[in-house]
Amino acid sequence: MNSNSLWTSNFLFISAANFFFIVTYFALLVTLPTVAITHYGSTSTVAGLFTTVYIGAAIIIRPLMGPWIETYGKQFMLIVSLILFTTASFLYVFFDSVPLLLIIRFIHGLGFGMATTITVAIVANIVPESRKGEGMGYFILSTNLGMVIGPFIGLTTLETFSLNLLFWVSAFCSLVAFLFALMTRLPKEDVVKRSVGEKRAALFEKSVLRISITGAFFGTAYASVLSFMAVFAVEQGLGLESSYFFVVYVVILLLTRPLTSRWYDQYGANTIIFPAIVSFAIGMLVLGLTTNAILFFIAAAFIGGGWGTLFPSFQTVVLENSEPKRHPVALATFLSVFDIGISGGSLLAGVLVGVISFSSLYIFYSIYIAVGLGVYYWAQKKESYV
Repeated sequence: MNSNSLWTSNFLFISAANFFFIVTYFALLVTLPTVAITHYGSTSTVAGLFTTVYIGAAIIIRPLMGPWIETYGKQFMLIVSLILFTTASFLYVFFDSVPLLLIIRFIHGLGFGMATTITVAIVANIVPESRKGEGMGYFILSTNLGMVIGPFIGLTTLETFSLNLLFWVSAFCSLVAFLFALMTRLPKEDVVKRSVGEKRAALFEKSVLRISITGAFFGTAYASVLSFMAVFAVEQGLGLESSYFFVVYVVILLLTRPLTSRWYDQYGANTIIFPAIVSFAIGMLVLGLTTNAILFFIAAAFIGGGWGTLFPSFQTVVLENSEPKRHPVALATFLSVFDIGISGGSLLAGVLVGVISFSSLYIFYSIYIAVGLGVYYWAQKKESYV
């Protein structure tokens, strides 16, 4: 087999597994808070717990993945993570109370945190070193596609059919992800066997802390899009158009990803990341100034080209600035810090819209992202992100 080959069966199977569990994640993410209020009569605070508990569980479990992968191997941990994720997906069907569903959300979040860490670690291990940026870019594209299709499936199923069918559809998608994980056949690897009392490796990777903080900084801004874009669209009379926002986002990703991924490998991270930050800032500014569908979709295009490029680029930087044996820990560090940014960003955006308009919120974040040029400059100036 050509050692420089990217499109191997393992790469395709892992990307497919990632796509289906991301579909499940977003199908439930956009619907369960609404379900808590409309179906169970919960307060908005309790509804928010459906997201907070899930992300909190992922943050808790990720630091443990590095040592577990070292001890048990990637293949074993891939299967374990998808078993947990799939089992939790089926549990939603059989319980009908908020406290029990929150417990299931926590279990589901544990599986999600494990799965998102191990799949990226596997991809980092199987893509050729010379095509690392390209490989990570295409892999993250499976996440971006799931991010679009998941909400569409979730909202359509809930509005057109029933909550019960939504749970069954989500469970089915999780099962498909598990089956693709079973089809993956990774090379046999040496696992670490430590004696009793032997010091374990650190659970966090200090070498990627700066880029992790940078990712969380920009994730805080993107959380405002995830949390309130649809509400803002309705306020602007663009309720029908809102469902196509992420469609435009992904179309731009599909058009630009082959170029940006190759440029990353040829010219380095800075060549891609600095322009992507500018694109992200422009997109948020246009979103804040939106009064019609044309501006709305222009904003989606710039945000897609900006944030859609930043996220996989940051993950590639993490891999390039950590030792191969520490990749799982480095990725867990990045994703844990990033999730704190996303969850904190959702909370901050909710507080801000209580005192300013949605338009002002997005204009504020366009300035915030522009300041992020300095944050990234700080992150990379002492490292090798060139």
